[in-house]
Amino acid sequence: MDVRIGTGLAATDGGVDAFAEAASRAALALGGARPDFVAVFAGAANLDHVDDGLEAVESRLRAPTLLGCGAEGVVGAGRELEHGGVAVWAATLPGADVESFHLEAVPAGESQVAIAGVPDFADADAVIMLADPYTFPVEPMLAEIADERPGLPVLGGGTSAGGPGAGVLLHDGEVAGSGAVGVTLCGVDVRPCVSQGARPIGPEMVVTAAEGNLVYELASKPALTRLREAIGELDHEERMLAGRGILLGIVIDENQPSYGRGDFLIRGVLDADDEAGTLTIGEQVRVGQTVRLQVRDGASADEDLRAALAREAARLGVPPAGALLFTCNGRGSNMFDTPDHDAAALAEAFGDTPAAGFFCAGEIGPVGKRNFLHGFTATVALFAA
Repeated sequence: MDVRIGTGLAATDGGVDAFAEAASRAALALGGARPDFVAVFAGAANLDHVDDGLEAVESRLRAPTLLGCGAEGVVGAGRELEHGGVAVWAATLPGADVESFHLEAVPAGESQVAIAGVPDFADADAVIMLADPYTFPVEPMLAEIADERPGLPVLGGGTSAGGPGAGVLLHDGEVAGSGAVGVTLCGVDVRPCVSQGARPIGPEMVVTAAEGNLVYELASKPALTRLREAIGELDHEERMLAGRGILLGIVIDENQPSYGRGDFLIRGVLDADDEAGTLTIGEQVRVGQTVRLQVRDGASADEDLRAALAREAARLGVPPAGALLFTCNGRGSNMFDTPDHDAAALAEAFGDTPAAGFFCAGEIGPVGKRNFLHGFTATVALFAA
């Protein structure tokens, strides 16, 4: 029996009824088969009775493992609801081992935290993780996973239903307000696809002096001087884009002859010191790394996503059984002129492949063999057929 995935979307905010409707649609799509793993994403307007909503999903799908969260908006059935809605994603995964977990950050000495509930990642093929951005240190957790299992893809995003104290995480039959929830997947072919929505411009430059996230020199010149030179070398259109805001792409895997889209970790330039000639960026860098200017707008993000999906389509050869889509709440109508942009691009790349997801406050996905927390990104977990 092959992997089979069904999704359901409730577009109106009916509280418990919305959970029930989305779950019933997913069950119908599976033809009555009992799923091994269910994901539930619910807009804030439907969370007042989330315990009853969770019970409605469980009674209709009877899955042994369930994962989910509250969100600003949800994705499903080829649509993007930027506010509200409920989306349910259900998968039968024959022969797979699916283990759920709930992580909590706990105090461990002065200004230190430890992470409780960490599962064994030794045999995992992929991890899906949803985190409350106000109570859980995502990046230290990703670093810990990288130390234990280099190359293990982790995909997911930050909950976005509200501000501090408003987190809703679903873990099997429980509702939690803090930490992170997830599943380890063993015996499942999950292909990560990460589109950071940016376009490289200008020359590649090598970091020749840096400490932490402070860059002193690029190509043996003061970093700010070299940055301004690089901007001056751009054509008119690129300078106009650069004028809206400059990003820096950092090559993660230096062991390749050239670098293109997908090889850079995109981070913002946080500060430029005219007197010292330094740049402060949103990531630690080391001497010898290659960087390149990046710009982000609707056209660049559209082009980048379609290129990333096309690469994965070529690698797969056949459409996937389904997909989980984690897209930034800064995308959607905030970035694109057309509605349902990311969901539509996914459908164009893979046909009627069932997909669901939510609008995230930060997206989790790999660049090279390391996982990062991103912004303005569309991260997709493709489940091979």
